Amino acid sequence: MAKTSTAGDKAGATDLQQRKGRSVPELAALLVFLVGLIIYFSFASEYFLDVENGINILTTLSVAGILAVPGTMLLIAGQVDLSIGSAAAFAGTILGVYAAKTSMGLSITAALAVGIIVGLVNGFLVTKVQVNSLITTLGTLAILRGLCYIVGGGQTIMVNDFTFLGLNRPFLNLPTSVVVFTVIAVAGILVMKYTTFGRSLYVIGANPAASRLVGIRNSRVIVISFVLSGLATAVAGLVLTSQLSAAAPMAATGLELSVITAIVLGGASLNGGRGTISGTIIGLMIIGVLNNGLVLLNVNTFWQDVARGTLLIIAVSFDQFRERWAAKRK
Repeated sequence: MAKTSTAGDKAGATDLQQRKGRSVPELAALLVFLVGLIIYFSFASEYFLDVENGINILTTLSVAGILAVPGTMLLIAGQVDLSIGSAAAFAGTILGVYAAKTSMGLSITAALAVGIIVGLVNGFLVTKVQVNSLITTLGTLAILRGLCYIVGGGQTIMVNDFTFLGLNRPFLNLPTSVVVFTVIAVAGILVMKYTTFGRSLYVIGANPAASRLVGIRNSRVIVISFVLSGLATAVAGLVLTSQLSAAAPMAATGLELSVITAIVLGGASLNGGRGTISGTIIGLMIIGVLNNGLVLLNVNTFWQDVARGTLLIIAVSFDQFRERWAAKRK
């Protein structure tokens, strides 16, 4: 068994080295694009470089960022979670319903438990029932959105005295949501870089059959990844509810589009086996800066959806081109 584990570590280490070699130029190109956007909007709007506007950008992308970290882990493993927006809204709804009846501590616990359960259900269906993750999470997306209306009575639920996660600024004048996102992002980077679990995700995404042969328990790793995603949706739902001081059944609608766009834009492959948390963060920054800049220029908000959709198509197209180029070089 010790030899098997060593083989798994070696396979993961080899894949990790290859991934690093490919990711450096990609991250450099992303950074150049991000800097270009910042330079353009700084000239286009006198308010863009304001410190408060910078904090506003970070605050806006923090919810998507919390979801994007485990989302990146899943995509690296060849899986996807499209239920994150609905799950975040449902966690917020659970908080709102319980907060009206019991203590805030129990309400938060219930919301976090819901997120974990959603992750377990998604993981079970994907690994044990063998339903494709795209179909599984599309189904739970619809189910959870419907439950938001059923449990919440179709109404927006006001949540009083719950601003510390969204509006308070406990550290360096940064909102708590930004601090939470930063902690999760750093933890994600460390996990992917220095742990067997992180290396296993790369190996599973690159070659599921080979990963089993070297002793990696694919199902267990994938279930844990879905549970982490579910837990992140609960945290994101709590942050969003805190920011709005309310739980709305339509909250976080379309959030999965921004998250997946950031992950793919950051260099993760839809085929699995490649991606970094650092790349995803840069992708998030690009989306955040673009959306903020368009708002400052008084561009119609519908064009922001057009921009996000265009970015997603460009990112996926580039990913496919990159896969074909890599296949030709072999």
